[in-house]
Amino acid sequence: MSSAVTPSQLIDRFDRQINYVRLSVTDRCDFRCVYCMAEDMTFLPRNQILSLEQLYDVGKAFVDLGVTKIRLTGGEPLIRNNVLSLVERLGALEGLKELHLTTNGAQLDKYAPALKAAGLTGINISVDSLQADKFRQLTRTGDLNRVLRGIDAAIDAGFSRIKLNAVILRGRNDDEVLDLVEFARHKCVDISFIEEMPLGLIDEHSRALSFCSSDELREIIDERYPLGNSHENTGGPSDYYRMVDSSIRVGFISPHSHNFCHLCNRVRVTVEGRLLLCLGNEHSADLKEVLDAYPGDSERLQHTIRQAMAIKPERHHFELNDDEPQIVRFMNMTGG
Repeated sequence: MSSAVTPSQLIDRFDRQINYVRLSVTDRCDFRCVYCMAEDMTFLPRNQILSLEQLYDVGKAFVDLGVTKIRLTGGEPLIRNNVLSLVERLGALEGLKELHLTTNGAQLDKYAPALKAAGLTGINISVDSLQADKFRQLTRTGDLNRVLRGIDAAIDAGFSRIKLNAVILRGRNDDEVLDLVEFARHKCVDISFIEEMPLGLIDEHSRALSFCSSDELREIIDERYPLGNSHENTGGPSDYYRMVDSSIRVGFISPHSHNFCHLCNRVRVTVEGRLLLCLGNEHSADLKEVLDAYPGDSERLQHTIRQAMAIKPERHHFELNDDEPQIVRFMNMTGG
């Protein structure tokens, strides 16, 4: 197979090929996780968000440009009306190898079989605590039992890839790291531990004081379940390790302690149609303007996407500054 760049590939000015898009289908969520958004949120008016048809057009344009993986995000994507129709249409795109979803899991007991039938290939499920009271405190509105039923529903549906995501905050859920690993081992699913992203102004906790590094968590896990020295990357931000006595992988997403920007193969599209070239910067292009002015013009949309590669920055520079976060948009506006 030739390694030469073809005209359909997206290459940024640092010679990184973009083959992974995170596509937000809503900024709304039925949870209010303390690290993701404020308790009292104002969401976008419906006339400012992309229609399902426009979301499909964006996904197709990226696949035509060589993208092989799309992840649907939010907010909580499963509360978007008729989102299954979008999954089905994207899942039928020739050239798309992976169609994944990131969810809080609360709707999975209802939607998991239909998502699998529609063409979804993988699911990431957020679960930051296995203690009902603590889970409620971290999510403000979440019901742990409903999420656990959703995890079981996803497993029963037979997805080829299921992963749990846990954001670990010192003094809040850092005492559950081993419990979460053991839960993942029992369910035979992967798990990733995520350093908190400093997006949006929050007052619920101090990000500097609550920060737990991936190195700390790996040491905790390694004492009970040796992870070895070899690690692997599957094209996303997680650095994965394997245990000698289990088939599951333990991943670490480390935007602070181990910057992974040199390997970045991703861009994000917000539900309002902003093509974000970097999680931790505001470099962006307005795809909604093109979609609204030139509906159905895939060539013009692809041209806009290609041009945007020139402004993708080399890296982010996250700082744990509670008073003046570098990025004022919340994670639900970024596209989970």
